[in-house]
Amino acid sequence: MSERYIYHPKGTCSTEMIFDIEDHKVKNLEVVHGCNGNLKGIASLVQGMDVDEVIKRLDGITCGMKPTSCPDQIAKGLEAWKEQH
Repeated sequence: MSERYIYHPKGTCSTEMIFDIEDHKVKNLEVVHGCNGNLKGIASLVQGMDVDEVIKRLDGITCGMKPTSCPDQIAKGLEAWKEQH
């Protein structure tokens, strides 16, 4: 059974990230606002991937002059989920 986790990113155009996680894998990811096509692509790529692998691949990615990005915030959201488990 999957668990739904909602994260509110900081410093990005996206305003909400909704994760469905099952057996420590991202079953589904929906991102509200932000760069629609890019985020749909990222959500598709991380589907079925282990949470730790997603964090490893996306953590620290920046967007222009910003110190963070939507991919980085996806990693931060998954880290926050892990802290609760």
